[in-house]
Order: sequence, then C-alpha cells, then structure tokens
Amino acid sequence: MKKKYYSKVLSVISGVFLILAFAASCKKDKTTTPTVATPTKLGLYEFGADATLNYRQIQINVSKVGTQTVSYGMVFDTGSGGMVLDAQGILPASMITTSGFVFTGDSAVVNGITITSQKSSVTYGSNTSGATVYGNLAYAPVTIGDVNGNILVKRLPFFLYYKAVNVGGTTATAHDFDVMGVAPIYDITFNNGVFVTSPFSSFDPGIGLTRGFKMAALGTSNFSGNGYSTFVPGVITLGLTDADLSSSSGFTQHQLVNYPGTGYYPIISSTITYNGKTLTANALFDSGTAPYSYIEDSTAPATAALLAANSTVKAATTSGFNYTYTTTATDYLTYLENPKTSGNDFCIFGLNYFLNNEYMLDLKNYKLGLKNN
Repeated sequence: MKKKYYSKVLSVISGVFLILAFAASCKKDKTTTPTVATPTKLGLYEFGADATLNYRQIQINVSKVGTQTVSYGMVFDTGSGGMVLDAQGILPASMITTSGFVFTGDSAVVNGITITSQKSSVTYGSNTSGATVYGNLAYAPVTIGDVNGNILVKRLPFFLYYKAVNVGGTTATAHDFDVMGVAPIYDITFNNGVFVTSPFSSFDPGIGLTRGFKMAALGTSNFSGNGYSTFVPGVITLGLTDADLSSSSGFTQHQLVNYPGTGYYPIISSTITYNGKTLTANALFDSGTAPYSYIEDSTAPATAALLAANSTVKAATTSGFNYTYTTTATDYLTYLENPKTSGNDFCIFGLNYFLNNEYMLDLKNYKLGLKNN
C-alpha cells in the first residue's frame, strides 16, 4: 500500500513540475525590462531681503508634519545635514518651554509626531556670529514641498527645537532657524546613537535612478528686492540618471570622505587664491550661507575683515574644478578670517556660487558634483 501511494504522489509531483516548467517558459517569453523612473522635480522660493540684493536666500517649503498641515519655508542648505524645525505651531504651546518639552516617559506622540526624550543642540555660524539651537529627536511623516510639487518621507528622523539663542544671548523669534540640511552629514547626534541627516537620503527616487539630487543654477532674475519670495519650479531634481553621473554630464565629481561619527562632510580639498596669495584648504559650497563667503587663513589678523572691492578669488579643487569670482562693493562679499578666532577650519563659498553654477550630491556613492554653467 505504501509503495502504491508513493507512486501516486510522485506522479502528481511530476505533473506539477511539468506545469511549472511550462509556466516558467511562458513567463520568459513575456519578460520586459523595468521602466526607468522619472526624476522628481521640486521648486524653491527665492528672495532678496534688501534693494541692493546683496542678501539673498533660498527656501524649500514643508507642507505637512505628522497630521499637521503647515506652510514653513526652510533654508535650503547644502552645508548641513538634517531637518531642523521649530516646535511653535507644531506642538501645543503648553508643551514648549525655554528649558525643553513637557511630557513624561521616553517619548510622546502628539499630532502624529513622536517626540523622544533624546536632547541635543546644533550651532550655526561662527564664534563671532551665529546661534545655538536646542531641541529633541523626533520622528514623523513629512511632506517636503507643496502644491507645486512635493515628496512624502514616511518616517523622517528630524530635530524639533524649542529655542534658538544667538551669540549675544538673545532668543530668536519662532522659526528663524528652520533649516533643511541636505548634505550627508550628521550635524546632530544623540546619546542613543541616532543622528539626523539629509531627508533626501530617505527618499527612494525609483527604478534605475541613483539616490541623490542635482540643483540648477539659480540666476538672479527671480530674487526681488522687496522681501517677497518668488517660487521657481524645477530647481531641484531628485533621482540621478546614468547620464547625470557620466563624465559627459559636465559635472566634476569629488569623492567625499567619511568622518567617523560625522558622516560624509561635503568639503573638498582645494587650492585657494586671493589677491595673489595661495593657500591649501578645504572648501565648502554652502547654499545656506549669505551674503558672505569666508576665506580662512592662519596668517590673517585676529579680527575678520572684508576683502576690498575688485579682489579676485579662486578655488581650484584637487579634482580639477575651478570657481573664480571678483568681489564688488555690494556683492560677492568675502571675509578674510583667522581660524583661531572664527572657529572654522575650512573656507566657505556661499549662495553666490549657486547663482551661475550647478551642484549635485550622489547620496548613494557619496560624491559631490560641481559644474560651471
């Protein structure tokens, strides 16, 4: 009996294998190559804060945090990593004090936002000009962009802050230091080992695209001098194609270095020349810094000073990219600093770089691309 039953089982199994083999052969005939996804476009808001336009800023909108529909313009910053957002208007006012958030336990969920007890701080600017922002690690679904185009990051770790204090001890007004840091660095870390970094690192661009973004040259025509912003569509392209990453794209690629505990800082080894003097330094191309650029020279006087108008500045990276500009009385303003006084150890080229040049960050392979427009 057992043998007879076994032979029937084998017969059934053999039949199944034949069916599966036939099905597999049919599937092979119908196999198609997956369609490469289309990159996602996001716009930026551009504005000039005064009539001379020597102070410009670019912002990206955040339209939803947790269950809260909001509209906050955040500085689009290639020089930092992580979303940094004021809790005002996000949490009930009763939860926010100058010494921290009011809740019990290790975490609390409010308006779809998980606030943890993990505290930290981040400092923007230098020893002589800047602010320190204090807050907690939080998680939430976040919509970056608005009705003009947006993406949803379903669970984004970010820095929710309760106060920002400048170097003079003055507390900043609400949302003054809202920043969308898009670099792959960890400016803010916590005792539990968690860090916040570029929200774009958490966005999957789709089949056939590399995680990262490129940024078109801004130009100057959309910066008004009346303090109002102008929405400019399609400045940011999320998802890099093979053509973007090829040598024929015009971008000069620079491999970023991993600094343990800090991530991949977007600084590039360069030769800096100003007024005929040459020095070797790391360079940061920082869209969040305006209206000034900064040259750090260990032989400079302790007191920072602006380079005179008509000064020529050049940065030549070790990968062969060259960026040159000439200062004027009102634009391309550049400070000469001593790093012992400023606390900075790299040169910063601010928003003016992005007016006429392009920028790319490959967040998979940690490469930074620069392109003369």
